[in-house]
Amino acid sequence: MAYRKVCDAQGGPMVGEVLHCSGGLDLDWDLDKEELQEQGPSMDRMQMQHVDCQRSGCSDPGPDPDPELMEPIQPSVSVSPHGRFERLQEDPNYISHFTRAPGHKGQRRLHCFLLRYFLAGVGVFVLGLLIGWFAHTPAVKPPVLLSDSSDLLEELLRGITADKIDALQRSFSSLSDDSEEARARYLYRQWVGLGLTDVRLSNHTVLLSLPGSTPNTITDRSSHQCFLPNGIPCDQRGPSDLPKQRFSYAAYSTVGSLQGEVVDVQYGSVDDLRRAKDSLNLTNQIAMVKLGQAPLLYKLSLLSELGFGGVLLYIDPCDAPPGRRTWHQAFRVTLNPGGNPAFAEVSREAVGSLTSLLVQPISAFLAKTLLSSPSTGQGDSCIPLAMPPNAERKKITLTVGNQQSSKKIYNVVGYLKGRRNPDRYVLVGSRHDSDQGGGASAIMNQLIAALTEQTKRGWVPDRTTVFCSWGGSALGNIGSYEWGKDNSVVLKNSAVAYVSLNSPVRGTETLRATASPTLLQLTSDIQRRQLLSCIRGGNCPGPNVSSLQLPGDVNFFANQIAVPTMEFAFEQTKAEEATSFLSEAQFSAELPETLDPLFKFHETIAKMTAEAILRLVNDPVLPFYPLDIALDVQNKLKERSMVSQPLLSSASSLREHAAFFQSETMRPANDPKERDPSHVRMLNDVLRDLEKSFIIPQAPPGVYRNLLYSLPGKTPQFSILRFSQEAALHCNVTSKAVKRSSAEKEVICHSTMTQSLSLILRAIRSAERLVCFGLDLFENYPNDRI
Repeated sequence: MAYRKVCDAQGGPMVGEVLHCSGGLDLDWDLDKEELQEQGPSMDRMQMQHVDCQRSGCSDPGPDPDPELMEPIQPSVSVSPHGRFERLQEDPNYISHFTRAPGHKGQRRLHCFLLRYFLAGVGVFVLGLLIGWFAHTPAVKPPVLLSDSSDLLEELLRGITADKIDALQRSFSSLSDDSEEARARYLYRQWVGLGLTDVRLSNHTVLLSLPGSTPNTITDRSSHQCFLPNGIPCDQRGPSDLPKQRFSYAAYSTVGSLQGEVVDVQYGSVDDLRRAKDSLNLTNQIAMVKLGQAPLLYKLSLLSELGFGGVLLYIDPCDAPPGRRTWHQAFRVTLNPGGNPAFAEVSREAVGSLTSLLVQPISAFLAKTLLSSPSTGQGDSCIPLAMPPNAERKKITLTVGNQQSSKKIYNVVGYLKGRRNPDRYVLVGSRHDSDQGGGASAIMNQLIAALTEQTKRGWVPDRTTVFCSWGGSALGNIGSYEWGKDNSVVLKNSAVAYVSLNSPVRGTETLRATASPTLLQLTSDIQRRQLLSCIRGGNCPGPNVSSLQLPGDVNFFANQIAVPTMEFAFEQTKAEEATSFLSEAQFSAELPETLDPLFKFHETIAKMTAEAILRLVNDPVLPFYPLDIALDVQNKLKERSMVSQPLLSSASSLREHAAFFQSETMRPANDPKERDPSHVRMLNDVLRDLEKSFIIPQAPPGVYRNLLYSLPGKTPQFSILRFSQEAALHCNVTSKAVKRSSAEKEVICHSTMTQSLSLILRAIRSAERLVCFGLDLFENYPNDRI
C-alpha cells in the first residue's frame, strides 16, 4: 500500500497534485508500532511521494509537518487510523521508485544538505564561467569613438592633404568628355569606389537659357559702330573671341532688338530712379546699371515698373576686387531665382523669359564709352563711372539672341548612414558645372574619402551625412531646387544642417565664413582653430563670420525650408556694401591649379568643412546656439525710431528664454547621464526648428524669405525693413509711369513699414513659443530616471 504526505495551506485541503523529488529522498514518518502491525511485512517496501505544499519542487525536505495539518484528500481513499497519512487507491500497475533504506534519519538529511550545496556550487561555477566569457569576448561591434574625441578629429584632418586634393582635381579635369552628364557619372563611380554604399544618380529635364549662335551686340546709332559685350568692335573680333563673347549674356532675358537712349541710373536705387524719372521719359529706354548694393532681381523689378525696355549691367572698376580685370571682361548673370524656369511664372511678352526686359552684361570699358565718362584709375584714387551732367545721351540698339532649350541636368547624391539617428540628415553640397565647379568636386571627394576611412576603422556617425553634387547651378541653382522640392516633406522633418561647397576657392585674399545665426558660434570656433595653423605664416586674416545672404545652392535650403547653413570660402575681396553682390556676376572660371597651385587653400577649406561635418553628425546635442538668434534679432532692432515697444519687449523676452534654454541644453551636452535618447532627440528637434519661425510668406525679388539673413550695410538691419523704407517712394515713383499692376509691384508696394514690423513681431513670438516648449522638456522630464 502506498502513502502520500499532504498538508493544508491556510486551512484548505491539497488535492490531486503529485510532485516527484529529484534526489530520491526517503520520507520518514513516526507511527506507532501498533498502527503498523496490521499492515505486516508489506510495509517494508513502498513507493512514497513527497509534496511540497508551498512551492513546486523539493530541494529541501524541511521539517516534519504538523500533525494538525494532515487530513484526507477524498473519502474514497483509505485513511490511516490516526489521520496523519492517507493511502493512495490500489493500483496493480504501480511500481515503487523509492526504497526505505535502513539507518538514522539524520544521515539521510545530511545527504540532502550535501546534495543541495553541491548543486549550488555547480551553479555558481557555471555562472562564473558565463561572466568570464562575456567579459573577455569582444563585442559584435567595435568600440565607437566619442564625438568630442580629439583623436578622431585629428585622425580625420590628418587624412586630408593638399596633394590628395590635387590628384583628385587632376583626375576630374582630365575627363575627355566635359559634359555635365559625363562629370556626374564620373562622380557616381568615384563615390561608390570611395566606400559610399548608397549613391544615386538622378536627372531632371529643365528649360535652359543658352547663348545664341551669334554674340549679342550693342550698336551706337550715331556712329553706326557695333560693339561686342566686352567692348571690342564687332568687325575686329578674332576666332578666339567668339567663345568668350557667347559666354557674356543674361540667362532668361527677353530676346530681340531694342532702340533707345542710354540712361545712367548708377546702382538702381530708388533715389537714383527718382532723379532719372524727374528729368526724362523712361519708357522703352535702356538703363545703365552697376552691380552691387542690392540684389539684381530687385533692381530689375524697379526698372521694369518704371517702363524701361532694356538694361546694360556692368561692374564699376572702383568696386572690382584687386587683381580682377573688368575693363575688357564681360560676364554672365542669371535672372532665374531658382528651380526649373519651365514651371516658373514667365514674362507674358516672351515665352521662356523671366523678365520683360532685354538684359545684357557689358565690360567696364564699354560702359565708359557709352556713358562718355572721363573716369580712369582703380583703387583709392579711383573715380566711379558716371555720365557727366551735360553729356549727350547716346542712342543705341541692343540685340539679344539667347536660345531656350530643354535639356537634362544631373544630380549625384550619396549617403553615409548614421547609427542612432539615421533619419536626421546633415547635407553637404557642391556643384559640378563644367565652367564654374572649380575645385569643389575635388574637395568633396576628399571629404568622402576621409570620412569613409574612419568608418572602416570602426567609427559610425550618429546622424546620416548626405553628400550632394548639383547640376545646373550656374543658371539658377536648378539641380538643388528640383531635388529639394522633390524631397521637401522629408527635408523639412529630417534635415539638420546644410554645409555648402558652392565655390570654395574664388580668390586668395580673404577667408570668409557665412552661417545662419544658429551656427555662428560653431563657425567662429572652427575658423579660429584653422587660423592658428594657417598657410600664411603669421600674416593670417582675422575671423570674418557673418549671416549675409549669398547666391548659390545654399539658397533653397536657407530660403525655402530654413535649414541652418554654413559655408567657408576664400575670395578676393571683403563683403562690403557696394561689392557684396558682385558674386552675382559669373566670369570665366580660372582653373584651380592656376588660382591655387599648391592647393593649400583648398586643403584649408576641406579641413574646416570636415570639422563642421564631424561636429554636426556626431555631437549628442546639436552645436546650435539659440541665444545667438536672440542677440541677432536685438542687434537688427537697434534703430529704435521705427520699432514699437511691443516688438522690443518681445525681442528682450526671447533673449531671456533663449539664454536659459541654452544653459539647459548644456546639461545633456556635457553630462552623459543626462543623455536619455528620446529626451535628447526632442531637444535637438527644437534646436533644428528654431529658424523656421523666421520664414515669411513672401519677400521682394532677390531677398531671402528667411529674416535671419541680412543684406550688407553699415548697420545690421532686417532686409524687409530696408526695402520697406523704399516701398512708399517706389510706389510714388511708379504710380504714373506704369498703367498696369504686376505681382512684383503688389509685393513691393504693400510691404509697408507697419506690415514688415508685424511680420517680424510674429516671427519673434513664434520663436519664443518654441523655446518655451523646449524648456518644458526639462521641467516635465523626470529627474529620477535610471
